[in-house]
Amino acid sequence: MNELIPLLLQGAWMTLQVTFWGSLLAIVSAILGALGRLSPIAPVRWLAVTYIELFRGTSLLVQLFWLYFVLPMPPFNIELSAFSVAVIGLGLHIGAYGAEVMRGAIRSVHKGQYEACVALNMTPVRRFYRIVLPQALLAAIPPGTNLLIELLKNTSLVSLITLSDLTFRARQLDQATFMTLEIFALTLVLYFVMAQAINLAMRLLDRRLSRGRMRGGMS
Repeated sequence: MNELIPLLLQGAWMTLQVTFWGSLLAIVSAILGALGRLSPIAPVRWLAVTYIELFRGTSLLVQLFWLYFVLPMPPFNIELSAFSVAVIGLGLHIGAYGAEVMRGAIRSVHKGQYEACVALNMTPVRRFYRIVLPQALLAAIPPGTNLLIELLKNTSLVSLITLSDLTFRARQLDQATFMTLEIFALTLVLYFVMAQAINLAMRLLDRRLSRGRMRGGMS
């Protein structure tokens, strides 16, 4: 049993790395996608809609296969490492769902906030980063937490593009030792612990943003 844990922890570390970088890409993609959907410029809006509908409307597994197996072929000739494919595929896929969450969160900011910013002669960029984005992020945290946990669980698919994540290590150990119950019980616990860590981190972020909003409202 003791020899199983180090290998599973190696897989969990790979899963954490993919989750971390994929989450960063998903957050950036969600914000840019939401802004694109809300843009008054038609080509930007169409591009954002195309991205969101393409990645939401197709299978994540097929997207990973496209990035890993199809892009290196002519006429694309773009070769990416399995790790890069995992991060890009998961980040863009979850980011497409997050874009709709962020769009709703941005629209939920009260119209009076925008009017106050105009009265204070704030530039659109400063208004977005100082006023709109913090409030939108606060509104997006509950559904965003679910999406990040979904991203973590979807990392199990990257084993199919040869990445040695937690699921890959579990299947490898199972085939070598036939200790199916012990291996997948530990795997289940590790995924649960990582999901709870994401949940805790997002709760702490929620509290911090809430305190900042309260201080801003009192000042």
